[in-house]
Amino acid sequence: MTLLDTASTTSNDSGIPLGGPSLPQVRRLVTSIPGPKSQALLARKSSAVAAGVGTTIPVFTVAAGGGVIVDADGNSLIDLGSGIAVTGVGNSNPRVVAAVTAQLAQFTHTCFTVAPYDSYVEVAEALNRLTPGDHEKRSALFTSGAEAVENAVKIARHYTGKQAVVAFDHAYHGRTNLTMALTAKNMPYKSGFGPFAPEVYRAPLSYPYRDGGLDGVTAAKNAITMIEKQIGAANLAAMIIEPIQGEGGFIVPAEGFLPTLLAWAQANNVVFIADEVQTGFARTGAMFASDHEGIVPDLIVTAKGIAGGLPLSAVTGRAEIMDSSHAGGLGGTYGGNPLACVAALATIESYEEDNLVQRAADIGTLLTGRLNALRVNDPRIGDVRGRGALIAIELVDPATGEPDAALTNRVAAFAHAAGVLVLTCGTYGNVIRFLPPLSISDELLIEGIGVIAEALAAG
Repeated sequence: MTLLDTASTTSNDSGIPLGGPSLPQVRRLVTSIPGPKSQALLARKSSAVAAGVGTTIPVFTVAAGGGVIVDADGNSLIDLGSGIAVTGVGNSNPRVVAAVTAQLAQFTHTCFTVAPYDSYVEVAEALNRLTPGDHEKRSALFTSGAEAVENAVKIARHYTGKQAVVAFDHAYHGRTNLTMALTAKNMPYKSGFGPFAPEVYRAPLSYPYRDGGLDGVTAAKNAITMIEKQIGAANLAAMIIEPIQGEGGFIVPAEGFLPTLLAWAQANNVVFIADEVQTGFARTGAMFASDHEGIVPDLIVTAKGIAGGLPLSAVTGRAEIMDSSHAGGLGGTYGGNPLACVAALATIESYEEDNLVQRAADIGTLLTGRLNALRVNDPRIGDVRGRGALIAIELVDPATGEPDAALTNRVAAFAHAAGVLVLTCGTYGNVIRFLPPLSISDELLIEGIGVIAEALAAG
């Protein structure tokens, strides 16, 4: 573990470090992780917060920006997680801060379904413009990714008059009752929380690293055969899929898989829903991951990177599908909150004006280059995959190819202790994912991957 320069960060009059671009972009450890202040806060957490609310790294944040997070003890950590792909434009992005500050002085809430405001409409217009396809679209705004997924399914069922929904192996769609049913992984997301919503079925995914190199078209036909035999197109309202699996392990389906599914769905009056909660908004080196294969979903679900850290989500889709619901059938008290809406408009402006789609692509080139170089000399790295600033390594037993969750946990723990925040994922718990903010510097990225190399060497 490297002990870096201990110079103080820029701070305000209260002594709390400022976030945003003013924050020094260095990894700096002044205490062990966690330090005494974070340990005290962890003790308070255990007494006040439900035990089911876990944390990835045992530190408490006081400032964040660029590519670093500063904790209560003054440690500055490299951020390779972005709050699970949320802060794509960075924490405390100046455009977002200015927009939210101005809105805060005007009003914080009226409920759009009671007394509407223009920023909600502007966000819907932006989403209709940005999402794949040039057909007429409509959007509805919500608060969380799971809430948007639930509404997408609700809309599809209402439009088709059918009930069944298909999700895919390794899927993650949320932790509410319906989205738990759609989610594949039992622990920690589903165990003990049933019974789950009915009429949810699962189909096989294309997983190139683990399905023997099966081509995408054949993999899709296998899934379609299962759907036709076990459910029947006449009963199927929707299929929902992440264009690149998130929690399931950053699995990129083989070429042809998604287009083949989409063509079948549209030929059978089945609504094709792309869950781009984690992959949307420049994250993959395109504005949406669907763009990589040229697919145009009927409905697209977005959240996470949409509003620079404020809670907002959306369903955007074909006008005839979105407009099929009766007035009052869609909504929610906080859906499209005005603070979140202006944050989204500023965030979208940053993606477009600050060339962040290209930045994500450049990050992907750097990450895959460095990680593949490690893979050449370390057979425990079974696969390097992903797109843009959404990259993962799958760690395995080199003798058998079996998932090595224990090694994955050791690597993550080493990185955290050394001041690098990384996230794990995967159905088998053996994937380390890299989701840096697009505002991070190349220098911090390279340093962060260097710590991962040290962790692997330490075993």
